[in-house]
Amino acid sequence: MSHQPKLHHTEANGLSLASFEWRAPLRGQGPTLWFVHATGFHGRVWDPLIHHLPGRHAIAIEQRGHGRSGGTDFDSWADFGRDQAALAAAFDLQGAVGIGHSMGAHALVQAAAFEPGRFRQLILIDPVLLAPADYHLPPVEPGTLHPAAGRKNAFESPQAMFERFADRAPYSVFDPEALRSYCQHGLRPADDGRGFQLACAPAFEGKVYPYARQNPGVYASIRALQIPVLVVRARPQDPGIKPWDPLGSPTWPPLAQEFRRGRDLQLLDKTHFLPMEDPQGTAALIADAIASAA
Repeated sequence: MSHQPKLHHTEANGLSLASFEWRAPLRGQGPTLWFVHATGFHGRVWDPLIHHLPGRHAIAIEQRGHGRSGGTDFDSWADFGRDQAALAAAFDLQGAVGIGHSMGAHALVQAAAFEPGRFRQLILIDPVLLAPADYHLPPVEPGTLHPAAGRKNAFESPQAMFERFADRAPYSVFDPEALRSYCQHGLRPADDGRGFQLACAPAFEGKVYPYARQNPGVYASIRALQIPVLVVRARPQDPGIKPWDPLGSPTWPPLAQEFRRGRDLQLLDKTHFLPMEDPQGTAALIADAIASAA
């Protein structure tokens, strides 16, 4: 059986969305694992983790503006949820296990609510899901960009990117194979023909973050779900790190209680980048959650 996934390009919600399918012959022999990456990443960051889940059919999607998916504008994070719901329908998912990280977990919650029956269970890894009141604060000013918009966007090679990032936070906490996968698959040939640039454009990534709390409808999705939901939280943010601690959890601590069948798991020795920090441990956590829900 191939050790490399198959790349799909699928029309969904008016976009061409990319995804990577692992172990296609195993489809139907147990639930499909549906992986959704965080802002600024791509579908192949899950490679090391998926290798620790042998014998399972898996699909790792790439959200709009990321990886090999079409890039387009958006009005709120609900758009990422609608994209994912349309893609799940296009794949005709039935009873899949959804595994989302950070913003990807936020979008996964909405996708599961928009398309009931596609998912039997969700595993949300440090989801960017805030306190209900936070979604009623005044919106950010139009055109506001996160500092990620100023990221370096020219690299000689994936190896050069790896060497630059290896000792820089937050990438310094990544498992080396996970960092290598991020670099290897997170670049595309540069527009000017010299070297490489990020597959998720810094300007796009920089726009995503400020919209984090401009999606009040996510709580309707949370309360609509009738399936088991595991909320995995990393260590708390350190308020002494300015302007904010990127390694601490952004998740509202009581979140799991808002789901009809929610369960909370906090890992005080892990960071927000848990899937890349500890692929093997995260894979074991996923396998345990699937077994306990079954």
